[in-house]
Amino acid sequence: MKSYKPTTPSRRSMTTSNYKILTKTAPWKPLLSNVQAHAGRNSQGRITMRHQGGGNKKRYRMLDFKQNRMEKAIVETLEYDPYRTAFIALIKYPDDTRSYILGWEGLATGTEIITAEVAPLEPGNRMKLKNIPVGYKVFNVEMIPGHGGQIARSAGSSVEILANADGYTDLKLASGEVRRVPWEGLASLGQVSNAEWRLITIGKAGRSRWLGIRPTVRGKAMNPVDHPYGGGEGSQPRGTRKPKDIWGNVTGGHRTRNKKKRSTKHIIKRRK
Repeated sequence: MKSYKPTTPSRRSMTTSNYKILTKTAPWKPLLSNVQAHAGRNSQGRITMRHQGGGNKKRYRMLDFKQNRMEKAIVETLEYDPYRTAFIALIKYPDDTRSYILGWEGLATGTEIITAEVAPLEPGNRMKLKNIPVGYKVFNVEMIPGHGGQIARSAGSSVEILANADGYTDLKLASGEVRRVPWEGLASLGQVSNAEWRLITIGKAGRSRWLGIRPTVRGKAMNPVDHPYGGGEGSQPRGTRKPKDIWGNVTGGHRTRNKKKRSTKHIIKRRK
């Protein structure tokens, strides 16, 4: 983590990730694209997700979450990605094609990584789940073979392999949930990079605006017309039995998962 001299009240507690490990190069242009900002609005221009808007300009890095070319590759650079919490790596294949992938803890430029059905048990190598021993930690795990990694992709995340049997692999997720996925899917060994991200202190309101996060107003600070908690002289208690959102929908104390979801049968143990 990087901390700052307390030259202002906001600087006193501000921290950022340590970017010294990143390669001092520009992003690879063929893998950049523009993503139009919608500020939380739908196709009709109505706000469907509050507190979004503004933010610094950024370009999207096209990541290869499938990473299914069964051959060796060399890590050329380790870079920052404005669209995700983890660092990313630019890899080069023998035919000189390049792609961006998720970085992992301990990654260094010049590292050779292998994607194969069976590969050495080294961080960054990618292989089928059925060939990874019990107890190993993996990331960027495929839920459906060939669809690309969907589990454990954010900074510092990983899942633990608990068992391999009957065509399925049991994974223990960070939430405590134990989920079963087909063992023909691919997974990368190790832990996603930038694990210190969870310790970052934003420090000031302006930094949230750089990230595209607009202010959140408490319901009790609103008027009665704007929120079920609004109104009253001074600071008032909630005044309603169940917690509600701005539209009066009950938000706490009940499950929100769709009961008809087909993948529910693959959840062996629910999260706490």
